[in-house]
Amino acid sequence: MTTETREIHLARRPSGAPVPDDFRLVTTTLPDLGEGEVLVRTDVMSVDPYMRGRMNDAKSYVPPFALDAPLEGAAVGEVLESRAEGIEVGDTVLHGLGWREHAVVSGKAVRRLDVSTLPASTYLGVLGSTGLTAYVGLTRIAEMKQGETVFVSGAAGAVGSSVGQMARLLGAGKVIGSAGSADKVSWLTDDLGFDAAFDYHDGRVSDRLGEHGPVDVYFDNVGGEHLEAAITHLNDFGRVAVCGMIAGYNDPSQAAGPRNMMMVVQKRLRLQGFIVTDHYDLASEFYEKAGAWVADGSLKHRETFADGLDHAVEAFLGVLSGANTGKMLVRL
Repeated sequence: MTTETREIHLARRPSGAPVPDDFRLVTTTLPDLGEGEVLVRTDVMSVDPYMRGRMNDAKSYVPPFALDAPLEGAAVGEVLESRAEGIEVGDTVLHGLGWREHAVVSGKAVRRLDVSTLPASTYLGVLGSTGLTAYVGLTRIAEMKQGETVFVSGAAGAVGSSVGQMARLLGAGKVIGSAGSADKVSWLTDDLGFDAAFDYHDGRVSDRLGEHGPVDVYFDNVGGEHLEAAITHLNDFGRVAVCGMIAGYNDPSQAAGPRNMMMVVQKRLRLQGFIVTDHYDLASEFYEKAGAWVADGSLKHRETFADGLDHAVEAFLGVLSGANTGKMLVRL
């Protein structure tokens, strides 16, 4: 079965903020399936902030994207052809070869999904690595305890909105979030149950957080001014789970970090970065809890969609500028 398809390649490495010319839409013909492989038609793919780091030719926890080759990322789709045991034509599967309309994938690298009660896109967000990241950061990295005050930056994004709700479900005494617009702030407090939220454009982050703190746990998606503010307002023995630092992803100058790091010593704080792939041993526990929360409506999620592979780059650039509420996805 010969399949002609389209995919997005990295045409050049971005300098600062990525622009459309850094990418290229390419038409290609896929090879015939080998033993143990499946052909998947991608229905929905994820675009995520971490992908910006893979566009640099720099050592990191995952290899950089190759030039003149398709990008990668989580995606879900329908199996059109299978030579893999246990994977049938018509199955909906999760795989890691997004940024293309079709993919030839090893059957060992896909996960069959039950889409009888939830749309497949859910497994790219709140019931996927997004939700697991939130759960790992709160429970294992920050070791959040009942009654504590939790602050999360980028709280209207996919991970941040899950963090705030999970903190509440796990017994936090108070949940505070920062976001980039009045509408996002209203979503956090009116719909998701955050106790307080603020627009970080409305003044110094430290001043705004000071109105609602102090805090015991900070879940950091942003870095920069947000991390500095959190250090200022953390209680003694506070913990910081560092998930991402989107404020600096497009900054080639590598600006200096928080200016108040001496407080880390004075307050005996703990800052720990983490990568969710190091913690897949928590996946079963997470799926059991999160699945129940989603089913009973206590864990809500929102998805922002772009339509068509032609708009995938635009959607990715939108994630970096905060254009999304909840999870940013591309429907193919």
